[in-house]
Amino acid sequence: MDQFSPMFLETLFGFVCLFAITKILGKTSINQITPFDFVSALILGELVGNALFDKNAGILDIGFVIILWGGLLLIVEIITQKFKGSRGFLEGKPAIVIQNGQLVREVMKKNRLDVNQLQHLLREKNVFTMKEVQFAILETNGTVSVLKKSDYQTPTRQDINLAPQEVKLATTLINDGEIIYDNLQELDLTEEWLLEEMVKQGYTHVKDVFYAEYTKGNKLFLLPF
Repeated sequence: MDQFSPMFLETLFGFVCLFAITKILGKTSINQITPFDFVSALILGELVGNALFDKNAGILDIGFVIILWGGLLLIVEIITQKFKGSRGFLEGKPAIVIQNGQLVREVMKKNRLDVNQLQHLLREKNVFTMKEVQFAILETNGTVSVLKKSDYQTPTRQDINLAPQEVKLATTLINDGEIIYDNLQELDLTEEWLLEEMVKQGYTHVKDVFYAEYTKGNKLFLLPF
């Protein structure tokens, strides 16, 4: 068992450090990951992994590697925040690949994007034919933002002269057969009200309900097990 103790401590230490770095760098680096961020994450994981299985590497060595690499990433983040001119070089720039309904081949070639890849990215935006697209922008994280031609855009309430409606957020009240009391309290609702609404839909026990959500002014939505 003694041989596993150092490995356990090193793994635990590496986990805590990686978690701390993720928090320090912020959620943006996860949700809007750039190619540089992706490669950096792979290298950081590889460095920690190699250090864990290197018998000559201890906690101090792992800590030094993580802090050094994490510090470099943090410096890059600070530079891109402070100096706008560096963002294009370090993070890349969005590129227009479809302009006024026409493919911009030079931009596609520069970004090594072929038609099949572009079609795949468009389908992820629920666009299944290029004839619907007025503009398509290749973002720095590899996704495509699409502006459809006016004939294919979904009309808004303003377009058809309808009065604006209040936007209401659905709140989860039951999850996996358990009542979420904090959400009930936030909506100023009671457990008795919830049970009554369940009975109206044929459910007498909370354990019979897998998921339930409520939107103000609407009927309670239930999903049984």
